Amino acid sequence: MMSGFVPMFRAWRVPQSNTTFPTYKSHVSKRSFGVERRVDILPGIKRIILIRHGESLGNIDERAYATTADWRIPLTNLGREQARLAGKKVASYVNLEVNDKDGIQGTKGKVYFYVSPYLRTRQTLREILREVDKDSIIGIREDPRIAEQQFGNFQHHAEIQDNKAQRVDFGRFFYRFPSGGESGFDVYNRVSGFIGTITRDVQNIWGELQREEAHETKETPQEGQDVTICIVTHGLTLRLFLMRWFQYTVHEFERSYNPKNGRVVVLDLTKSGRFNLSEVDRIAMGFPLYREQERFRLMNDYSILDKSNW
Repeated sequence: MMSGFVPMFRAWRVPQSNTTFPTYKSHVSKRSFGVERRVDILPGIKRIILIRHGESLGNIDERAYATTADWRIPLTNLGREQARLAGKKVASYVNLEVNDKDGIQGTKGKVYFYVSPYLRTRQTLREILREVDKDSIIGIREDPRIAEQQFGNFQHHAEIQDNKAQRVDFGRFFYRFPSGGESGFDVYNRVSGFIGTITRDVQNIWGELQREEAHETKETPQEGQDVTICIVTHGLTLRLFLMRWFQYTVHEFERSYNPKNGRVVVLDLTKSGRFNLSEVDRIAMGFPLYREQERFRLMNDYSILDKSNW
């Protein structure tokens, strides 16, 4: 068993595959990225759901941080309502009807939750769980790496406002809050480690589900399992997760926006095995189209490397 992993899952290793990671040919590049092939980066996972916590006391009165530790800031009543609505959306995905090999419809949806240790995210998850069938939940795990950006300890309101103004001029990604605070780059690094943990955890989750179904049906399951990874986190952390996952550049991150409180951001699995950010969510947060990302444009336009103003 892996250290720190939920005890209900036994260690399991995904067999090595001869397939390669999906490659891509961009219309903006003269160079070929190869032929796109199917590969299950997260075997058995049909979607990833990212949720920003509901409205907190700090969202309506930032002076609360002066007397209450950031990680102990609670939700407001509106925040709890937003969390319940988010829970209904999660439940709608988990309870999607699927057809088995005999054409019989049923609900096989399962969900595994990750949550930031902050009170406002834990309370958000608490409200979400009121809407999700308990039998669908295969695990809940707290992970400090998806916590809020650190701004220091008890925050002096006027000082933090000055720091945030400086951050606008300096750049949100590299600006480090003084007195023990973090930069966006720091959060990006810990989120990168968290993504690595997800890939290892999924191997255990999917392997266990395969063994359970094979035991019940006496057959090796191939299709029909519908597993959702749900991550309850914070606005900046959510964006940095997307930055790392889709390889957005610092420039592209600087032009993006936090999702609103209680927002449910969905990454659906495509036929190629790649997860795709919904167009609605992409536009709302200001991220570029996949084909228009700078990592592809750079292949045909080196002048982008000279850009200094975000």
